[in-house]
Amino acid sequence: MLRMSMFAAAVLGLLATPVLAQEAVDGEEAVDSFVLPAFNGIAVSQAPEAGLGVCFGPFAADAMDCAVAQCVQQSGLSPEECSPNLWCYPHGWVADIFMQHNEGPHWHKFVCDQQDQVSLEAIVKTECAKDFLLSCEVVRIWDNEGQQVFGEGADPQLPPPPTAIE
Repeated sequence: MLRMSMFAAAVLGLLATPVLAQEAVDGEEAVDSFVLPAFNGIAVSQAPEAGLGVCFGPFAADAMDCAVAQCVQQSGLSPEECSPNLWCYPHGWVADIFMQHNEGPHWHKFVCDQQDQVSLEAIVKTECAKDFLLSCEVVRIWDNEGQQVFGEGADPQLPPPPTAIE
């Protein structure tokens, strides 16, 4: 019985330790200092031969809505014709590759989730080595922080959320 009581006391002590370790700052309630890292994903919406939307964000639904809106704005088509065709989370290093088939149709292929630029360039080289391609070139590259490091175009970051009304 004594062992059981000591075990229960030890478990309760361990469970209470994180609560006791929190310190209040300037009279405010204590908050855990441990925060998980924030990751972003990339959403792509494409209307073949007409428009493209690309957005980064932490939530799939928000990023996809943003990408669809960009595609609709660029193409003039409806949201149904600009449905999302890629969500990659976390995005890692990303390349936007323009590809054109020997018979004429063209599209953008996105390679994502690469650990570094060297890995990304190796995948791009493999993608562009396909026999049926008339043209294949990297249009844009983003690093693992979502910053564009190559190419031109609109910054595909989500707009900041509205400020809270107090």
